[in-house]
Amino acid sequence: MSNGVTPVYSLRELVIYFLRLGTLGFGGPVALVGYMHRDLVEHRRWISDEDYKEGLALAQLAPGPLAAQLAIYLGYVHYGILGATLVGIAFVLPSFLMVVALGWAYVHFEGLPGMQAVFYGVGAAVIGIIAISTHKLANKSLGQDWLLWGIFGVSAGLTVWTEDENMWLFLGAGTLVWLVKAPPRTRFLTTKAVAAPAFGLLAQVSTTSLPVNLTSLALFFAKAGAFVFGSGLAIVPFLYSGVVKEYGWLNEQQFLDAVAVAMITPGPVVITVGFIGYLVEGFPGACVAALGTFLPCYLLTVLPAPYFRRYGKLPALKAFVEGVTAAAVGAIAGAVVILGLRSLTDGFAIGLALLSGLLLWRFKKLPEPYLILGAAVLGVLIKAFQP
Repeated sequence: MSNGVTPVYSLRELVIYFLRLGTLGFGGPVALVGYMHRDLVEHRRWISDEDYKEGLALAQLAPGPLAAQLAIYLGYVHYGILGATLVGIAFVLPSFLMVVALGWAYVHFEGLPGMQAVFYGVGAAVIGIIAISTHKLANKSLGQDWLLWGIFGVSAGLTVWTEDENMWLFLGAGTLVWLVKAPPRTRFLTTKAVAAPAFGLLAQVSTTSLPVNLTSLALFFAKAGAFVFGSGLAIVPFLYSGVVKEYGWLNEQQFLDAVAVAMITPGPVVITVGFIGYLVEGFPGACVAALGTFLPCYLLTVLPAPYFRRYGKLPALKAFVEGVTAAAVGAIAGAVVILGLRSLTDGFAIGLALLSGLLLWRFKKLPEPYLILGAAVLGVLIKAFQP
């Protein structure tokens, strides 16, 4: 139990809450963490504001999907490892089953013009949605800090130039901000500093020569789960560089469709890995991709949790988080540029992307699923009247 306080809710009630949130929670990572604060801290008062903020800070510090890690931490607060495990499964399972079903439909009906037309419209809208999400993340995370904006610009530029995501840039950015804002005065090492050498060894493992099978999928998605910082959207550039550029498992249109699937389903955005895994190796591939992605973030949330509750307020850790977050948001911005240049190939697609972005800019509370649905209808209409 947290600080010896008896929880006012049962583990069953918490699991049911996250099962519902995973089934109906649209809007991406920022919205999902907002729902958790509104429901669990403000309304139900199951979680203290201090525990919530500690969990959010750890989720920002550790690699992996932000919303899923916060959910896992909140499960840990009063019910330890069992609570973290059951909450994590409940939060991820509904959207995983949805993307697997969509993957089956995509594989079996891809040749139908209607399916292609739907993804034509949705794929264009996704570009606008990610662009606006990146803008919100940047303003919220970077504020007026010139150093963080500088890191953002460098990260975005390098992502566009190399079409790749470099985890050493993230670690370097965190270290730079740490040294500038909270230079070390003791021998204390951050979680990332301790883990970096071990992660670096895994990062050098290459499966380029391996055939497409469950082993290579597991290795790649384990790296995705271990090295992707920031919100769930941060996994987009990493997946693009591996799935499309390095291994060629999917073409660019299929990858954009995979991102679109993540946008039209509730729960964590990173669940798109299940869709990608299904396209590559069927249902076993979906399971391996999801497990490979979520297991590292689960371990990197649960294992340091008791220590983070003790040391999480140290200025060095907070500064490191700021630097990593700035680099992660920059990588997302770079991925938006790459995907936009490659996928918006005609005037209608460009118009849909711009319209989606403008609508989200003008109507800040517009639910993204409604926007996706409208884009799908427009996509079908455009394709129907094209020669």
